[in-house]
Amino acid sequence: MNSLLTSKQHLFTRIAIGFVLGIIMGIVIPEFSIQTKFIGDVYLNLIQMMIIPVIFVAVAGGIINIGSTQDLGRIGFKSVIVFVLMFIATAAIGLIISYLVRPGNHINIDSPGFDETVTSPSVQDFFMNIVPSNIFQAASEGAILPVILFTLLFSVAIVAVGKEAEPVKTFLNSLSKVVFKILDFVMELTPIGVLSLMAFAMAEYGAGIFSALGLYIITAWAACIIAFIVVMLLPVWLYTGLSPIQFIKGIYKVWLVSLSTTSSAVTLPTNMRVSINDFKASESITNFVVPLGTTINMAGGAISFSLLAVFVSDFYQIPLSVPEIIYLVVIATVLNMAAPGIPGGGIVLGASFLTLLGLPIELMGPIAAIYRLLDMAYTTMNVTGDAAANLLISKSEEKRLYKRALAEK
Repeated sequence: MNSLLTSKQHLFTRIAIGFVLGIIMGIVIPEFSIQTKFIGDVYLNLIQMMIIPVIFVAVAGGIINIGSTQDLGRIGFKSVIVFVLMFIATAAIGLIISYLVRPGNHINIDSPGFDETVTSPSVQDFFMNIVPSNIFQAASEGAILPVILFTLLFSVAIVAVGKEAEPVKTFLNSLSKVVFKILDFVMELTPIGVLSLMAFAMAEYGAGIFSALGLYIITAWAACIIAFIVVMLLPVWLYTGLSPIQFIKGIYKVWLVSLSTTSSAVTLPTNMRVSINDFKASESITNFVVPLGTTINMAGGAISFSLLAVFVSDFYQIPLSVPEIIYLVVIATVLNMAAPGIPGGGIVLGASFLTLLGLPIELMGPIAAIYRLLDMAYTTMNVTGDAAANLLISKSEEKRLYKRALAEK
């Protein structure tokens, strides 16, 4: 039994135990669970400390080991196409489920004001945020997209330089091993972090599911489950041959972290590890696709925005026309590419989204109060979408290489 709990290969068994114990602890001793939340916060800080280094070495390693700029361009193009199609399909399912349930028509609450600052991001602002004036400042602020852009340019330059850049390539591959070894040390603390965070979540928010917004929460979770089956589980099964049971057996390890942390960025290391070790996806493709997906592939955000728009429009009896719904999906797609992979980041983003649609933002007040319960589902959808997209792209490249090998015979 002792070896079971200490062996590295049983890390996710220990995480599962921590997850369950956290739920029990939050219900049985809620006050103590709230007081000990700082333990989970320390764990989150440790993981967040590793995010920028992991993204840099993972994306750089993925690019320099892919082989050529032509291969990189093809894989990058496939990634963006898969991400966008996955987002649109998920948004469509979110809209269908939202219009079937219509939670905004079945609620009677006083709407407290939303006191956060709401901004309406322009196209110019979007690109200015992507391209940093100081990469070290961007990294220190945890801005993932600018770091990915710099890493992409840096790595493509290494590939383009060729033989003369071999020492840099060797250094980056060695640095990657060191960074992931540090990450291994931090990951050993995950069961404790998950226990603390789940205990706090249950103590602080567990009763929220029985509130006036219960139907909204149930609709969000139902839409996420249906979208998971239709947009992720079935395509992966039909295209890659990985059975639903095999996929769930691997991805549940990612879910344990996403449900407790509600952060795509914090879940990134676990997602990469599961993709490579459990799903046997290409390591170089995984190192490129999954970090990129963490930043711009937000399937959970598609559900979030679809449900939010229908909920608010129904509550205020403001009908949405077909052109407005199309505009909704377009705006949601662009906004989610700039979404922060942090807990609660979708609250202010949701208010910005409503502003761009011309809808009232006052309902973000009560929604913010129960957002943790929503974010658990949305974040889990986000990271599952990254893993599914990675499997589809890896299989696509595998089939391409197989066809080329047959043609050369």
